[in-house]
Amino acid sequence: VRTRHEAVSIDSQRKTVKIHNLDKNTFEDLSYDKLILSPGAAPVLPPIEGIHLPGVHTLRNLQDTDKLYALARSGIKRAVVAGGGFIGLEVAENFARLGLETTVIQRDRQVLGFLDADLANIVHREIRKAGVNLILGDSITGLAQSDLLTRSAQGALISGLAQGALISGLAQGAQGQLNLSLSSGKTLDAEMVVFGIGVHPEVVLAQTANIQLGTTGAILVDEHMRTSVPDIYAVGDAIEVRHLVSGAKAHIPLAGPANRQGRIAADHICGIGSRFGGVLGTAILRVFGKTAASTGLGLRALEKAGIPFESVTIHPANHAGYFPGAEGMTLRLYFDPASGKILGAQGVGGAGVDKRIDILSMAIRGGMTVDDLEAAELCYAPPYGSAKDPVNMLGFVGAGLRSGTQPQITNFRLGKSPDTSAIQLVDVRSPGEHANGHIPGSVSIPVDELRERLAELDPAKPVVAYCQVGMRGNVAVRILLQKGFRVQNLSGGYASWEQLFGG
Repeated sequence: VRTRHEAVSIDSQRKTVKIHNLDKNTFEDLSYDKLILSPGAAPVLPPIEGIHLPGVHTLRNLQDTDKLYALARSGIKRAVVAGGGFIGLEVAENFARLGLETTVIQRDRQVLGFLDADLANIVHREIRKAGVNLILGDSITGLAQSDLLTRSAQGALISGLAQGALISGLAQGAQGQLNLSLSSGKTLDAEMVVFGIGVHPEVVLAQTANIQLGTTGAILVDEHMRTSVPDIYAVGDAIEVRHLVSGAKAHIPLAGPANRQGRIAADHICGIGSRFGGVLGTAILRVFGKTAASTGLGLRALEKAGIPFESVTIHPANHAGYFPGAEGMTLRLYFDPASGKILGAQGVGGAGVDKRIDILSMAIRGGMTVDDLEAAELCYAPPYGSAKDPVNMLGFVGAGLRSGTQPQITNFRLGKSPDTSAIQLVDVRSPGEHANGHIPGSVSIPVDELRERLAELDPAKPVVAYCQVGMRGNVAVRILLQKGFRVQNLSGGYASWEQLFGG
């Protein structure tokens, strides 16, 4: 193990790596029989004015973490995080917990791009509830120094913090150090800015050996992690992988797959024929009091790939509701309408989201269908789950949709302001629930009164029924189907519609 040494080039003909001793500033060639590249991925920095000013940071390693933590504890009051992905939100949460006035700026209209928009809205509310200023649909276009703190002073501050010295005065002088210009024309002041807008694969070293890159710009490898150059392997965040659902090439930097890739490369070098099949992109994040997780493909990815799909949404609790401490969640499942094969799943909520997404990830890898989820035998006791686990419930609802016994429409397809000239929109909740909030254009006919009030509906006009989470809506659909109506239940009910279109 050679710390403080950098590999700067590879001579694949001579099978040597040129390494730089950073302390002595000397170079030497190190020979190899087999070479594994694991350079990882580096944070993306936008090409904007002021990007290299003091006070602008990224987060890649433990040294970066220590530096940001020390600065956050030094008396700085205001921090801005650019980017609403995994790194950005984790940094923002920790800044907020340390008492900093924290702002997150996200160029997209939502954080966590792997989530569907309505599930991301749950995360938005959690972030804002925690006191973080969340700015969506905007980005930093320039930075300028707005006080007298010079680069050398900032360097002295960081150096002093690294040595554990007590800093007085400098932190106060750093206030208002940076002025941020945004694409919207707005401006912000901050003492520290952390960019977490994404990563790019580190491929410079690989290019010195003329190793082929893939279509994503990451290192191209085969199923044994071999590159295009003999005796050179590559693993981790620098490589291109195949997505198991779409079959498309992708750059998905995640710790779990990277660990497996390292084992597979080592196996192959030692004569064991292990193979890497691909990646589902199974990922999870804590955001204050909520958990967000996904596996496989979501709405935008499925549409982009042109893959036919149906989806179902439920709002279960993590365990039996009569046992104290039950926490709610929203779960969504995507599946192929013809075969029922599971394509992806997402969840946002309290405890238990991780368990369900892990189960569904295994179901995808095992080639299971939505119908198979009905029969899944999962451990049950009231502190841990329900006799009909949320995974089973996804199977029940999905299988009903496929069979035609539970026809549904999603909140995305229904829209914010449904065309009531084309459909009859019926709220089957209680009058009080309807009065507290309802979908525009809907009429209130409680499910318990539906049979007696059928005359209020036009049998020739399609009906969309909804309740709070979908259960009473399903009962209404069964009643109306028996009476000859063309009817659909709103998947996930008013709760899903409000998550997408509510305030």
